[in-house]
Amino acid sequence: MKLNYIIKQTAGFLSLLFVLSFSACKKENNDKELDAAPTADQVKFTVTPTATNANVVTLVNQSPGFKALWDLGNGATADGNNVTASYPLAGTYTVKLTIATAGGSVSSTKTVVIAATNPAMLTDPAFTTLSGGLSNAAGFTWVIDQKSAGHLGVGPITSQAPDWYQAAADEKNGQGFYDDEMTFNMNALKYTYDNKGTTFANAANAPGIGGPAGSNDPTVNYTPATNLTWLVTETNGVKYLTISGGGFISYYLGVSQYQILSLNENEMWLRCLDKANAGNAWYLKLVKKGYVRPVIQKPLQAANLSDDFQATANFSWTAENVDFVRPYDNPAKFPVNTSAKAGYYEKKAGGDGQYGNLNVTLPYRFNLATTNKVRLKVFFPGGNDFTKTPATVSVKLQNSLLGGNAWQTQTEIVKTLTAVQYNTWTQLEFDFSGISGQTLYDKIVVQLGGEGHPNPGLFYIDDFEFK
Repeated sequence: MKLNYIIKQTAGFLSLLFVLSFSACKKENNDKELDAAPTADQVKFTVTPTATNANVVTLVNQSPGFKALWDLGNGATADGNNVTASYPLAGTYTVKLTIATAGGSVSSTKTVVIAATNPAMLTDPAFTTLSGGLSNAAGFTWVIDQKSAGHLGVGPITSQAPDWYQAAADEKNGQGFYDDEMTFNMNALKYTYDNKGTTFANAANAPGIGGPAGSNDPTVNYTPATNLTWLVTETNGVKYLTISGGGFISYYLGVSQYQILSLNENEMWLRCLDKANAGNAWYLKLVKKGYVRPVIQKPLQAANLSDDFQATANFSWTAENVDFVRPYDNPAKFPVNTSAKAGYYEKKAGGDGQYGNLNVTLPYRFNLATTNKVRLKVFFPGGNDFTKTPATVSVKLQNSLLGGNAWQTQTEIVKTLTAVQYNTWTQLEFDFSGISGQTLYDKIVVQLGGEGHPNPGLFYIDDFEFK
């Protein structure tokens, strides 16, 4: 009796395994059917003008069970089975629906004809600001704001600012960037990109326009399309500028949509993504062609700067490509400098450190007729290789309004230490009384160990004053 019970139980268990196995096989077959490549006759959709506005149409995918991807033909894209597309201007637009599975994708197109322009749909002031409006037959032409720091920049995707890098004024001269002209015309929303034959491209994205693969941003021979359009849209209070047909604005990043961070009649600041690097966000500053930014002259006053690298100074240094620490233990507390603390200045090795320095830009221009002498103390350890890294201290006065070209009009005084001055504190004075009539300088630069070479150096600085 007991044996009979065991046999019955075993038979029931095997029957259950058989059912489960059959079910599992059946589910696997269903998955394969869902992953099968779609066929052309499955790509169907309808286009229906809305009852209240013939320039707005509803697109409905009639291919259920597939992922629906739309190219709306107006520079915008969408996904989903039911989408709405807006066409403010009269014209003929080609809508493409692509349905996709893991097994492949197939596309189909339909033509949407918009009989008349609907001016009510173009009331966003950005349209007129960018182009001059429908009455301006030539449109407005914009160029890269090359004289402005940060005209090209990059930061993390999580930020709304170029936290990682901002190009200095004129930094990209000769790279096919500053001669680009972007024209926005309200009539037919025509966008014209005149690159004068070459385009400055992001290194990781350059192959997208026929450029080389590599680590440096190349200048690429490139002919822009001539049938491009532009459109301003708004999503959740954020405005976007989109270029059709894979078009872009000057610096090639593989994307066509730009967030408008700010826009006025003369200036525009844009943010966009990076096709090859999902963690990056890029920034472009543009100005209307011919616009000259007014120069706001700073007041003239005597400098009154001091820093003992111990207490709080009355200004803050900017450390540019050097490792700088203040306060730092004085490496040699003996006559000339017995203070407990000093400033640590390390010149970096490699290309990035070639022009490293400490600098500060003031909210006024230096009145050198009143105050014209800079004094500081330095300590140069003898362990530095002074056959490669010059034992020099340079003080430069510059005009910050010139951005990256400030060096062209600077006044520089250089002091060279001798071997007997190594491993001891040395007091130095830089006398600018010879240019007491100069009134354009508002920036002071201090540079230890020379410039224009990749060799490192370790130094100390203390008791700076310009007063």
